[in-house]
Amino acid sequence: MINQLKALKLVKIYSIICDRFEKDLKYTCERFSNNHKQDLTDQEIMTIYLFTVQEEQRFSIKQIHKYACDYLHDWFPRLGSYAGFSNRLNQLSEAFRRFSASLFEDFLPWDCLTDQSLLDSMPIITCSGKRNGKVAKDLTDKGYCSTKACIIME
Repeated sequence: MINQLKALKLVKIYSIICDRFEKDLKYTCERFSNNHKQDLTDQEIMTIYLFTVQEEQRFSIKQIHKYACDYLHDWFPRLGSYAGFSNRLNQLSEAFRRFSASLFEDFLPWDCLTDQSLLDSMPIITCSGKRNGKVAKDLTDKGYCSTKACIIME
């Protein structure tokens, strides 16, 4: 059982997924077999995954399924086995890609420049200051840091 605040977040995530599903996500995971009507819908599987990753910081599929069995069983009584859940989740990879792309399109700030990227220039040490680098020689360069009075890799 989950508290009321988490329950509202779960319903909100499910509502957003259902709205997107009717627009364009249903075409990314359409099944052409006689087993196209599942007990647990694709929207419910996406909701379980996104809710558990966001709220509980559980990132492995096994942890997500266990959490759903333990705490979300009242919301999703037809969850099924771990193997079935994992298989269905893998089949929805294209739907997740399209879902995230549509969210980025809709919630992009007005002042965001899509043709520019920001890159962090934090130095990464590839060897000690007294040695010559043997890893990525064309990408690394030795320099002298006057404030620390030592040799650094840039």
